[in-house]
Amino acid sequence: MGRFILPTSTVLCLALVRTALAAIGPVTDLTISNADISPDGYTRAAVLANGVFPGPLISGNVGDNFQINVIDKLSNETMLKSTTVHWHGIYQRGTNWADGPAFVNQCPISTGNSFLYDFTVTGQAGTFWYHSHLSTQYCDGLRGPMVVYDPDDPHADLYDVDDESTIITLSDWYHTAAKLGPAFPLGPDSVLINGLGRYTGGNASDLAVVNVEQGKRYRFRLISLSCDPNFVFSIDGHNMTVIEVDAVNHEPLTVDSIQIYAGQRYSFVLTADQAIDNYWIRALPSGGTVSFDGGVNSAILRYSGAAEVEPTTERSMSTSPLVETDLVPLDNPAAPGDPVVGGVDYAMSLNFSFNGSNFFVNGATFVPPTVPVLLQILSGASATTDLLPSGSVFTLPSNSTIELSFPITAANAPGAPHPFHLHGHTFSVVRSAGSSEYNYDNPVRRDVVNTGTAGDNVTIRFTTDNPGPWFLHCHIDFHLEAGFAVVFSEDTGEVSSFTTPSTAWSDLCPTYDALTASDL
Repeated sequence: MGRFILPTSTVLCLALVRTALAAIGPVTDLTISNADISPDGYTRAAVLANGVFPGPLISGNVGDNFQINVIDKLSNETMLKSTTVHWHGIYQRGTNWADGPAFVNQCPISTGNSFLYDFTVTGQAGTFWYHSHLSTQYCDGLRGPMVVYDPDDPHADLYDVDDESTIITLSDWYHTAAKLGPAFPLGPDSVLINGLGRYTGGNASDLAVVNVEQGKRYRFRLISLSCDPNFVFSIDGHNMTVIEVDAVNHEPLTVDSIQIYAGQRYSFVLTADQAIDNYWIRALPSGGTVSFDGGVNSAILRYSGAAEVEPTTERSMSTSPLVETDLVPLDNPAAPGDPVVGGVDYAMSLNFSFNGSNFFVNGATFVPPTVPVLLQILSGASATTDLLPSGSVFTLPSNSTIELSFPITAANAPGAPHPFHLHGHTFSVVRSAGSSEYNYDNPVRRDVVNTGTAGDNVTIRFTTDNPGPWFLHCHIDFHLEAGFAVVFSEDTGEVSSFTTPSTAWSDLCPTYDALTASDL
């Protein structure tokens, strides 16, 4: 870790930055700082990556070694001065120490210090994202897109354009810092598409414009950077052909709307085959303002040659919405294990409960330990009973098939549907929300799943081929803060030989533990 002095001019420059920067990576600095921004016309302090919201696109190619030096220049203790960054969807095979979750895989980076995340993306390509994984900090702004391109993309013949201009991020935005607002907000103040939006009662601030040229085919990468709501996404007058789900290639599926949950990603091909005009892009949130009046929850699809005015297009009823069970992986579609319920080496039901302030999984609410789980393992702890937090860490055998089920009742998980994310893996969803059928032949494969509502028993399968402690948690960040998580310690005995953290990683905890309360 390195020390530095924060010049006043840097703060002023960061505060003035307003638009997204060009893509960076795979070797880059990522500076985390505070500045005032007004993405929906309302000015508030935020936590920013390289001075912008969303953070800059981080990109590379499959097989690249990413070296991302995160520099912590945070100064606003309300939104925490420490930080971590998680690279959502990256397997981190052999580099569990670089996954990012605070107190699971590392101690936070302290203000005035830096930390190098050094990992290689092998056998993965597609749409990812990055965000703070410390408390609710990403709700205050530290979130951005990440893409790993595949020069041999099997879907390459379906589209003409795939670059920075075809990334669409969806974010919920709050006018109050997460630590100062309610524990469970009723809804965002606004929805931002590519970092811009409007709020009810506000001015007609700028909206994001996505430019297309008539006749071309575009691979849009839709990323939910959400802290809480899901969104129903659509583009007036246009269908969307989904080809990728959470960085897994799938068979093309044409839809006219996509319900996307926190942390999920979809690539879809849009053919610009309509009249030269402006068309509304819509992202209706599940909470907050649930209309499009005055351009809220909206952006603009603009054909080259169209006037620079707001669209007048009308929203039509969705007749072919995305249904998760219609998605089929392009390669190796079968789920691991035998094609029967429980037909795996290790099956587990995750039973939820809520006491009014905290969520519980199998009787325990997740309370971050003072010593990261990975450090506990590297220090010699291996038995489930020895790993903290007690009741929230489960050991999984190596090279085994695993089945997890998420039964939802009318009362066990308020705030449903809950999107659950498993770190270190993708998984096959053998039973989806809204369905009682099991599909072992060709189920959707992804890393965030909607666990549904009362009566659902969403079930996923994966294989333990990646030693280390991996977080499984609700991706509604306010719910994670309330303990809605567990840790799976995979092949615990092999972790020390499989993962060798950097010296800088070992320095994180002593530095963090020495901080005063005002610098945490």
